[in-house]
Amino acid sequence: MRLPNATNLKGMLFSIQAALSHLKQSTAGRIVLTSSITGPLTGYPGWSHYGATKAGMLGFMRTAALELARFKITINAVLPGNVLTEGVRDLGQAYITTTTASIPLKRLGTVEEIGHAVAFFASEEAGFITGQTIVVDGGQTLPESRQALEG
Repeated sequence: MRLPNATNLKGMLFSIQAALSHLKQSTAGRIVLTSSITGPLTGYPGWSHYGATKAGMLGFMRTAALELARFKITINAVLPGNVLTEGVRDLGQAYITTTTASIPLKRLGTVEEIGHAVAFFASEEAGFITGQTIVVDGGQTLPESRQALEG
């Protein structure tokens, strides 16, 4: 097990603190967190430190949603699944093939698809949504087992 890494939590907290005075002056402040399916919904061996920080972000978000509502600031989170990034490419084709097999849509997500979910939460259309999450994972968290993907 790796030692805990607080970068995800500290980075989120410090960013929000730095922007909060500007958001309070805004007519429609929006905070969108990037969490993950790993931690809040799934686990991965050797990644307990990462999962803990991503789940912790959502605990923070839910209470912050209550605290920030009086300022008309919303806070929500996007939970990406496996996305084809440079880092994932570096893991090799075998990793990509195995991971893709566990996703009902049979492909990894794109950075742009995650961006669309973020843009929605930042939009006027999401003005009445706070303390919520959107999972963007191609259905990866849906199957009960590998057999569920065979049908």
